Amino acid sequence: MKPAPLVEALDEPQFGGKAASLARSLRAELPVPPGFALSAVQVDAVFARDPAVLDTLRAEFAGLGGPCAVRSSAIGEDSDQASFAGQHVTILNVRHEDSVADAVLKVRDSAHTESARAYRRSLGLDESPRIGVVVQRMIEPDCAGVMFTRNPVNGADERVIEAAWGLGEAVVAGLVVPDNYALDQNGRVLRCTPGTKDIALRGAPEGGTFEEPVADDLITSCCLTDAMLFRLHDLAARCEAFFGAGLDIEWAFANDSLYLLQCRPMTRNR
Repeated sequence: MKPAPLVEALDEPQFGGKAASLARSLRAELPVPPGFALSAVQVDAVFARDPAVLDTLRAEFAGLGGPCAVRSSAIGEDSDQASFAGQHVTILNVRHEDSVADAVLKVRDSAHTESARAYRRSLGLDESPRIGVVVQRMIEPDCAGVMFTRNPVNGADERVIEAAWGLGEAVVAGLVVPDNYALDQNGRVLRCTPGTKDIALRGAPEGGTFEEPVADDLITSCCLTDAMLFRLHDLAARCEAFFGAGLDIEWAFANDSLYLLQCRPMTRNR
């Protein structure tokens, strides 16, 4: 059983919501980092320590040519009813092919915690999850964050962006107070509120991440220029043209390139 190239992982009941969304994004020529997807059946085979599946997983990982992020793609995840955000772990900066199977198992295990089961119960879903996994080339961003294509608090017709230095997990996990921006539907800046970004989450040379102190002059400096904000507006417009209105987007800038890390419908269960 060979993992599917991410662009081919369109079958959501097999590969899960995140993989299918990223596959569609790649087919729409959106700037998604390369990777591959494991189906729920293949993840179970990794759990069973199937030698052939483990060998193939190591070979596919090596073929990506660099550090990777190992991400959950549960069946039913990232739907317009439930995002599962924060319920399943992401393992960042996996650097060695002998570590990727353990990372896959950590993602699988996170779907079986009592917290994840309670979340599924609250939505009337089966408590026994089926978990696919996405393995992607990891981006080492200068800055990253999230973007909502309409205001997530009041539904206003504006794009709301949160940004911080380094990996976007610092924003998602609440490790910093991010910059907050609002753009109108033509990309004009409506407001910009600098945050307090005293740490940046970075990839560690030995794998995993560490918290790097931010230089004093950057702690309250805005991460994004007007030109970068307009590029994010353009990315939002391209995503909405393909996926429809009302999206929750994760993005990263690295060496002046903008990457789409995730695109899902906005839900109250973000």
